[in-house]
Amino acid sequence: MDRALGANPVDEIPAKLLVAFPQFRVAGVAKTTEWYRDRLGFTLGEYFLDPPVFAHIWRDNVVLQIGLAHNLDAITRSATGLGCNGYFWTDNVNALANEFIRRNVIPTEGPVDRKYACREIILDDCNGLKLCFAQRI
Repeated sequence: MDRALGANPVDEIPAKLLVAFPQFRVAGVAKTTEWYRDRLGFTLGEYFLDPPVFAHIWRDNVVLQIGLAHNLDAITRSATGLGCNGYFWTDNVNALANEFIRRNVIPTEGPVDRKYACREIILDDCNGLKLCFAQRI
């Protein structure tokens, strides 16, 4: 796109991306958001519509959008191989692992130190999505 927005000097200041709101499309919005609240310590925002089709959940600086998949083809599928559906930075992966275990969420892997200077835990959410929580070491 070659169209400039105007001659305003503020428009020439490089833009920064401030936050990402990834969206997981699921079969059950309430089931998913309540699992993230109860098991991972997220705060649940208001539901959109009844029955719910959308909600924001957050913890600290992380915000997720949980949306209803209106058909099976639209559901967010579990990452395969070495990938994950969500990669989250933390300042204390060991404490986070212990918190999750107290909330009856057992990591499928870790805490483990990686060759790329990160300590990680990996877990599956209530929909089978792979989540990785990492700390720089």
